[in-house]
Amino acid sequence: MMPSSQNTTASLFRPPQISWRWWPVFRRNLLVWRKLAVPSLVGNIAEPLITLVAFGYGLGALIGQVQLGGVAVPYILFLASGSICTSAMNAASFEALYSAFSRMQIQRTWDGIMNAPVRLDDVVFAEMLWATFKSLFTAAVILLVMLALGISHSPMLLLALPLLGLVGLTFASIALIFNALAKGYDFFTYYFTLFLTPTMFLSGVFFPRDQLPGVMRVISDWLPLTAAVELIRPLFLGQWPVQGLQHLAILIFYAVAGFWIALALTRKRFRN
Repeated sequence: MMPSSQNTTASLFRPPQISWRWWPVFRRNLLVWRKLAVPSLVGNIAEPLITLVAFGYGLGALIGQVQLGGVAVPYILFLASGSICTSAMNAASFEALYSAFSRMQIQRTWDGIMNAPVRLDDVVFAEMLWATFKSLFTAAVILLVMLALGISHSPMLLLALPLLGLVGLTFASIALIFNALAKGYDFFTYYFTLFLTPTMFLSGVFFPRDQLPGVMRVISDWLPLTAAVELIRPLFLGQWPVQGLQHLAILIFYAVAGFWIALALTRKRFRN
């Protein structure tokens, strides 16, 4: 007797079945990456640092300061606190898209791994955590460069690292949805063009969100990158985030929902 479509759908969205067998998958990615760590790191940090220097010091010299909650903030500090969030977002997205797709579709690494007693759920979970690790590592290096440049000396920046890890986790989960849907690398253009780029410009990275029209401001309030910036930027200023629990909840919601949907779509892809 064939299972009904309702039961099939329910099985795809069943709770994740995660075991410690995700760790060998994660470790395998780490061992491979160690051979290419230096060029990989340069590729991840070069663009955000060039953007920071060009816009922060170049455009910042023209702008001077921006008003943030009634307080004048140097533009280089305003930009740095937003750009480190985009760095975490981009690093996690790239790893969970291009690299994960290569292992899944091109190299068939996932198929080889699942010949061992490792479930697909463990593989997807490991890919999410690996993309998070790459994102956090990149953000940590950029943060050290910012500290060396004297952009901020706030001791509260220690709290930024776990929050940046959550940012990476969130965008890794979302990116894995597109990884499950992709037929080829070209498909990822939709994700970067239609989601990441508008998100970057609407989330207060380059200018205060007060400048946005009403409708766009409402949309911006619920974007994951906005939540990230609203959590990280006050730490650069030595302040506690306003409505921090709300912004944390937004990131956690996107991370959990994104992973669950990505896992269901990946199950469907491998079932077919």
